[in-house]
Amino acid sequence: MATALAKKFKEGTKKVDKRTKEKLIIEYSPLIKFIAQKIAVRLPSNIEFDDLVSSGVIGLMDAIDKYDPTRDNKFKTYAEFRIRGAILDELRAQDWVPRSVREKAKQLERAHVRLEQKLGRVPTEEEVTAELQIPKEEYYDLLNQVKSVSILSLDEAGSFNSSDRKSILNLLESCKIPSPISQLSIKGVKEVVTKAIESLPEKQRLVLSLYYYEDLNLKEIGEVLDVTESRVSQLHTQAIMWLRRKLKNHFENDRDE
Repeated sequence: MATALAKKFKEGTKKVDKRTKEKLIIEYSPLIKFIAQKIAVRLPSNIEFDDLVSSGVIGLMDAIDKYDPTRDNKFKTYAEFRIRGAILDELRAQDWVPRSVREKAKQLERAHVRLEQKLGRVPTEEEVTAELQIPKEEYYDLLNQVKSVSILSLDEAGSFNSSDRKSILNLLESCKIPSPISQLSIKGVKEVVTKAIESLPEKQRLVLSLYYYEDLNLKEIGEVLDVTESRVSQLHTQAIMWLRRKLKNHFENDRDE
C-alpha cells in the first residue's frame, strides 16, 4: 500500500506531487471512512458524517506532507493517527458537547471516583446507581448522554501538560524515541493502561478488545455478547471513563513526586 509514496521517499524527497497525493487520498479513503465511523457511533445524531470524513481527508493530507520515513513507524500507522486527530480537532472547534452534558459527565465521574476510593476497585452498576440515588434505567440513559465525552481528547485533559501529551502521542504514533527518559515515560503509560484494563469487569474488557483490536463495530460486538448495540455503547463508555481517570491519576502523581 502507498507504493507511490514509498517510491518518492526512496528518491530522497519528502515532497509529494499533487497527482500522487490525489491517488493516495483515493487509496486511503476506506481508512478515513472506517475511522470516521468508529468516532461517529459515539456522537450525537446532529453531527454530519460527511463533515467527519472531510476532516479526515485533511488529516491524511497532513500525514502525507509530514511523514518522516526515517522514523520507525509505518505510514499507515502515522496516517491513522493524523486522520483521527484531525477529526477530533474539528469536533472540538465546533464545541459539539453541550455544557449540560459535560456537567452530567462530571457528576457521573465524581460518583465513580468516590466509590473507587471507598471500594478500591471498579464499582458495579448497582453500586453507582445507589450512590447517585437513581434507577438503573436512568443511569443507562445518563451513560448514553455522556458517551460522546468519553472520546479521549488529549488537548481537553487539563491534567496533561505538554510533555505528558507528547509522550502519549509518541506512544500512539509508534515512533522511535531516542531518549531513555521518554522511553520510561511511555513504558509507564503502557503499564497504567494494561493494569487498568485488567481491573475492568470481564464484559468491559471484552468490549475494548473486540472494538480496538478486532475492529468490530458496536452492532457486531452486541451479536457476540448477545446484548443490544446500546448496551455495548454503555459498556464502552464505562470502560473509557475508567481508563481516562487512571491516566489522569498517573500524570498527576508523576508531577507530585
